[in-house]
Amino acid sequence: MAGQGLSTDEVQGIREALAAGRKPKVVFTAAAGQMAGQLGQVVELTDPQVSEEFVVVRFGRDELPFSPTDVAIAPKGAGRRPAEPKPEPEPPIEAAPAEPEFVLDTPAVPAPRREEPRVEQQAEPKPARRPVKAVKPKGPAGLTVTLAYAEGEWTVAAQQGAKALAKPYVVKPAEALRMVALVDVPGVQEAVEQILAAERAEAEQQAEKLRAELAEIEARLAELREAR
Repeated sequence: MAGQGLSTDEVQGIREALAAGRKPKVVFTAAAGQMAGQLGQVVELTDPQVSEEFVVVRFGRDELPFSPTDVAIAPKGAGRRPAEPKPEPEPPIEAAPAEPEFVLDTPAVPAPRREEPRVEQQAEPKPARRPVKAVKPKGPAGLTVTLAYAEGEWTVAAQQGAKALAKPYVVKPAEALRMVALVDVPGVQEAVEQILAAERAEAEQQAEKLRAELAEIEARLAELREAR
């Protein structure tokens, strides 16, 4: 009887054998139901992320998908027909010596025909066809939108799977705050508000410093004007 299904290493071995042009033999396990113990050939390995039944097996004229638990590696020599023994020739039957008889008085009797025994071949029952399950179409790749803050600037980037849809570009702090407000996560919104408050305080300090410097420059300018 078949084993417990294909391991990860055996699936990889089958993938390499298919790439080399071979079609490995497998035997159906008890998980395959009525087909348990029957032999088949793996003709293709589809994407396991699309469907768990990614092992396509040729069974007779059908090619059906199965999961790795439904099949196992067939033992060596499986599927070969044993050589039929040749019948031994029967020894010739020695005829008894014929006694002299009158040909005109005895009618000729034809020799009985020897009938060969007929061997009736019983047709093997065909296994029930397993219904082919529809393969689910593969959905689109995931979309990731990233809002980041670094070195005093807010940036937004978008990526779908491994493809970058939008490289990081700078947005205003007010726009960043509106984006975060759409996500109802208090912890994230508080973190953004703290960053904006720190930037606001730093900007106010710089503004005060510039106002003081501007006041000194204007006072100096006034003194120079009075000196004329």
